Amino acid sequence: MSLTNETIKTRLIEKFGDQVSHFEEPYGLLTFEAPKEMNLKVMQFLYDDPELRFLFLTDLTAVNYPDKQGRELAVVYHLHNLADNIRIRFKVFTDINTPEIFTATQLYASANWMERETFDFFGVKFVGHPNLKRILNVDEMTYHPLLKQYPLEDQTRIDKDDAMFGR
Repeated sequence: MSLTNETIKTRLIEKFGDQVSHFEEPYGLLTFEAPKEMNLKVMQFLYDDPELRFLFLTDLTAVNYPDKQGRELAVVYHLHNLADNIRIRFKVFTDINTPEIFTATQLYASANWMERETFDFFGVKFVGHPNLKRILNVDEMTYHPLLKQYPLEDQTRIDKDDAMFGR
């Protein structure tokens, strides 16, 4: 029998009850949330369960929602079951003042660089990460460039010639 989004949702609710929530299926991709303290437990379950087998971490990033008080940062995991060729999206939210999430490096080796990149650009601190330091930006940067706390560039500037930038 093929694995379906409904089966995955049912297994998650059986295991974690109302701790997993906000189930959606945009474009057929099962998406759900859990508290940030549960991220490893949920991913370990998805990894170990003989029916689910989400053994591959496709992507890990963050999204900044500056208007969501107490939920300003979302860490987003895309997991893949290669045997049944099904993907899911798992989100955990955190406060921007305490952006700490448990690392997934012990479960997925590929999380190492993705967590470093997410730290570099969004400031999410992955607790337990073996080498959490900037990966793409210079160490001297005192800010995280993908947080939406900086104003967008003024498009009416006259001191910038777009021809200089190939536009």
